[in-house]
Amino acid sequence: MHAYTASRISLPSRSALPNRPEAFEPALLQPLGFYPAGAEIYAQGEKAGAFYQVEFGAVRVYRLLADGRRQISAFHLAGETFGFEADTTHHFFAEAINSTGVRVFRLTAGADMSHQLLPLALKGLTRAQEHLLVLGRQSAIERVAAFLVDIAERQGGLRQVELPMSRMDIGDYLGLTIETVSRVFTRLKDKGVIRLLNLRSVEIVKHDALHNMSE
Repeated sequence: MHAYTASRISLPSRSALPNRPEAFEPALLQPLGFYPAGAEIYAQGEKAGAFYQVEFGAVRVYRLLADGRRQISAFHLAGETFGFEADTTHHFFAEAINSTGVRVFRLTAGADMSHQLLPLALKGLTRAQEHLLVLGRQSAIERVAAFLVDIAERQGGLRQVELPMSRMDIGDYLGLTIETVSRVFTRLKDKGVIRLLNLRSVEIVKHDALHNMSE
């Protein structure tokens, strides 16, 4: 599974690829793909062979379990990349959370871009490891606190955090029910740690307290 980190991923610019700028040239000329809320970007089992960057909006990556439940493995925000696979098949679904713009990057056949792609792949591995650590925590408040700290850092460390995902999405990501997620948000609000501006916007009032809860 993927997980989250505090840093964003930027694609290599042409100036950063002096030896093989032509490898990304076809991708850079592709038009931006627009996806309305809930639209599928790719499906589990489909052929892989490209990677994606969120230009605006947000993406959830998930898998459907045998009993019909959904497990979200990652959220990707503007400027972040996703879609890396170890083989030629997608093992997860990717779906737009809200109105989202995504650019597809396909490599030129025969081009060796391992040097540029390795750091991006390692970011994904780090996210997977961190997500497993969060899921291993017993306390629901620890999971939600870690989630809010991460989202805040990925949005530049601002006090006001925008949450494009629903409470149900957050629950499916953290292994909690929607009721538990809602109760934890209310508890954090009552403690004065956060302010709930609306369903999709949270102000972090006591960042240190929230960070301590996440550890």
